[in-house]
Amino acid sequence: MVTTVGIVGGAVLTLVAVVLHFSEGSEWQLREDISQEVVEKRAESVPETDFPEPSNRTIGGGGAVAAVGGAEGEGEGELAEEAAGDDSPAAIPDDEAEVFEVEYVKEGTTIEVKENETLLEAGEDEGWDLPYACREGQCISCSGHITDGGNAEDYVEHHTNQMLGEPELDEGYTLTCVAYPTADLTLETGESP
Repeated sequence: MVTTVGIVGGAVLTLVAVVLHFSEGSEWQLREDISQEVVEKRAESVPETDFPEPSNRTIGGGGAVAAVGGAEGEGEGELAEEAAGDDSPAAIPDDEAEVFEVEYVKEGTTIEVKENETLLEAGEDEGWDLPYACREGQCISCSGHITDGGNAEDYVEHHTNQMLGEPELDEGYTLTCVAYPTADLTLETGESP
């Protein structure tokens, strides 16, 4: 009797397994990937800052001093006011700014750069990951070489250059983070004296 019950029970379980195997099922679908939506929603909730970018940047970074409390534009500090001062080419309105052709040798292209935009900013606007650290002319992380010959200041105006002396400028070296074009030029980025 035990053998008969075992055989019948085994046959029933096998039959159930076969029926379930060949049935259409519940048509369960994987949920769509929402990870990008979550990242974008989180990014919308985080305010923009002037803090340095992460990744391959050296110590320092960032631009002007970030606002501390208050509405945007208030309490920026003396450094920010100096950086955006009237003597800076950045203060020239876009509709009045002259445009120059700058060939970026290592990037393999020539772009138009306004006289109120630094060589570094223009390259970043193109999506290039150009080297920099302080963005204030106080290091040589962003240095480049103007290959057209002559003094670098024949082609660019340095705002707050604190690192390059006359010998380096005479050889055509520039700090792209504070270099505003004043003529057409050819630039090799990532070259230091």
